[in-house]
Amino acid sequence: MVALIGCTGALPPLSDTPDRREQQRYFDALYAHDDDPWCLRERWYERRKRALTAAMLPREHYRNVFEPGCANGELSAVLAPRCDALLAADLHESAVRAARTRLASWPHARVEQRMLPREWPQGQGYAPFDLIVVSEFAYYLGSDDLQQLAKRIGDSLADDGCLLACDWRHAFAERQASAEAVHDCFASHCGVLPVAHHLDADVLIDVWTRDGRSVAQRESLA
Repeated sequence: MVALIGCTGALPPLSDTPDRREQQRYFDALYAHDDDPWCLRERWYERRKRALTAAMLPREHYRNVFEPGCANGELSAVLAPRCDALLAADLHESAVRAARTRLASWPHARVEQRMLPREWPQGQGYAPFDLIVVSEFAYYLGSDDLQQLAKRIGDSLADDGCLLACDWRHAFAERQASAEAVHDCFASHCGVLPVAHHLDADVLIDVWTRDGRSVAQRESLA
């Protein structure tokens, strides 16, 4: 998502130290008149970013995928055909409703309302995940929550797991961390090795796996 400007103008500011009520008010304002405040469906930037994200995944198919911060489910709909089970989660009930509608064609996909990383899914029926996709979400977190997110990811990623992080690079008032800081935190604390990297003026996408093997190495070509 492009976090600074929505389809209809500037987004409301997010507190530097948001609690759940403050976050709820922020996203209430975003979703008050539109279930797609970032124009995820309309913008070529967003469609291109989803295509890049999908192309960078090192495996064609996954068993159990988790997407925290799913918004209205546009990326979720790209992930759903490539896995046996998909869990998507978002803080705001409007986003959850929109994502459930978007994923209605995939019975193996479910959407839950959660405040992450505090309400991290764990236990039977959830982890381990062999793919976790964190797209345009982690930069809203303060340093303590970001480190907690990294720990949660590391603890719930399968032995053959993959982590993909995708983040908008431009400055905006609501962000708590840069794209680079988010990805450095994941690289340092999730117990993963780099396998793919995309950088342009707008977006940073990194992919890590537990074993660091390339696509060709996975298929015994290299």
